[in-house]
Amino acid sequence: MQVDNFKIFSDLVETKSFSKAARLNGVTQSAVSQQARAMEKHFNTLLIDRSQKQFQLTREGTRVYHSSKEILHVYEKLLSELMEMKKVISGTIRISTIYSIGLHELPPFIKSFLSDYPSVNVRVEYRRSNLVYDDILHNSVDFGLVAFPVKTRQIEIIPFREDRLVAICHPDHPLAKHTNVDVDALRTSKFISFDPDIPTRKAVDQIFRDNKIEIEPVMEFDNIETVKRAVEIDAGIAIAPQATVAQEVRQGTLASITLNGTGFNRPLAILHRKGRVLTPAMKKFIKTLTGNEIVAT
Repeated sequence: MQVDNFKIFSDLVETKSFSKAARLNGVTQSAVSQQARAMEKHFNTLLIDRSQKQFQLTREGTRVYHSSKEILHVYEKLLSELMEMKKVISGTIRISTIYSIGLHELPPFIKSFLSDYPSVNVRVEYRRSNLVYDDILHNSVDFGLVAFPVKTRQIEIIPFREDRLVAICHPDHPLAKHTNVDVDALRTSKFISFDPDIPTRKAVDQIFRDNKIEIEPVMEFDNIETVKRAVEIDAGIAIAPQATVAQEVRQGTLASITLNGTGFNRPLAILHRKGRVLTPAMKKFIKTLTGNEIVAT
């Protein structure tokens, strides 16, 4: 048995998909199926219950899966320790991030990190928030970046930074004359929002509920860039993360208004799977983002 066999089998179990396991390992779906059968032949026992419509392990398959995870953990820990002994900072870091963080918060950190560690590659994928969590759980990426992080048993949450939610409008909108307003001042304006399943939308909805304001969005979008474009053509106002509109405010295409009161902070966080062995490059990346050293793996 090779380490790759255990890796592919573990990915297959966790994704419950031959095609997803194939993509994670850069092989064909047929190769994943062949690997699974090879493991069954090696251990002389059925690992996957093929009588079920949905992917399901046999009792023996479950045991092999848990042992595979232990073997992979020891192997990854050994590789990480050897790299640390050689003081090698290299490899590839895979990141899954929501659009607002990836486009507006992350770039200066990546630029600084790559300047300090040019032998490391950083790959960034832009995803909806729920898919970032899936990517972490399925080991598709090393780190996830989200807003309003949700505690999950298998995911470690590391605070990144805090942004603030502000009201934005067209420069000719009546609200643009103010530097700050109460939330109630938004009551009579047409409102543009994110899709209902996006965490920032949920936070905005809670703000309106807390202030006993009923808002029915005239438009809903799945990312901040589209929301901004709609506000720029004066289709309505919106509540958005302050960092994401800084450039448009400087250019004069949007006006930003501070909202009075509390509850407008937007926490951002780094996610990684609990128990994941962090390579020296991953530890340095977290330090670049947070300023803090990561000691434990």
